[in-house]
Amino acid sequence: MYGAIAANKRNTLLIMAVFVGLISALGYVASLYFGDTHITYWVIAGAAIYALIQYFAASKLAVMSTGAVPITKKQNPRLYRIVENLAITNGMPTPEIYMIDDPAPNAFATGRDPQHAIVAATTGIMDLMNDRELEAVMAHEMGHVKNYDIRVSMIAFGLVSAIGILSDIAMRMMFYGGDDRDRNVHPAVYIVGIVLVILAPIMASMIQMAISRQREYLADATGAMTTRDSEGLANALEKLKTASRPMRNQSTSTAHLFFANPLKPGFIANLFSTHPPLDERIKRLREKGNKF
Repeated sequence: MYGAIAANKRNTLLIMAVFVGLISALGYVASLYFGDTHITYWVIAGAAIYALIQYFAASKLAVMSTGAVPITKKQNPRLYRIVENLAITNGMPTPEIYMIDDPAPNAFATGRDPQHAIVAATTGIMDLMNDRELEAVMAHEMGHVKNYDIRVSMIAFGLVSAIGILSDIAMRMMFYGGDDRDRNVHPAVYIVGIVLVILAPIMASMIQMAISRQREYLADATGAMTTRDSEGLANALEKLKTASRPMRNQSTSTAHLFFANPLKPGFIANLFSTHPPLDERIKRLREKGNKF
């Protein structure tokens, strides 16, 4: 378990390096196109500033986009006490607790670190799960907080957004920026540039998807270790197989934060899903249950 957490930290550095590489490549293509090497540095600096803003603001934006509202212990003692007890077990501060009025069974965690974390649950998951299963679900979300997955998700979200914006700007400049002959641009640079600006957002999204899928497995394991009840989480996932439904307020930009995929099912949604299949998660929990 601790080896997996350490490996995740190492992989995070590698993944961030890949993101920086993509951004640098976009800046370099722009610098070749316009004949100004300083553009690369400005692109990297701008992307870093944008990602930093997203890092601090994305969690609140995610909460707003779902329609979640904060609750107190008096308003919902069942959910509040479960999260509070899990925080004590993990030796962490109790995060801000939110409720989402939505019949779709789901939950999510976000924030920068355990000191600035937010967890939320939908009314649908509250109605669907018994106390054992609800505790398992929230232990999974607290696992994301404990493993700093929420920080990685915020950074990845910011960088993916930055790459998307940079690619869009680069594409517009290459098509509408004037006559290429004025810049003496080699045709190969133009072709490589178009390929890069098209592929960069796709590559970034696939990296984000890979990050999220692996961290879902790790959060399952962390949650099972916290409660010493892998079967409780497996049962919760079993219920989702038949009761899962799209959320009212759904967004591809925040889908990776949720316990289960909140998007409408479809071929493209499944292909680029940030969540591993429920059957695979259940299988892993039951195969390794005695190790938790």
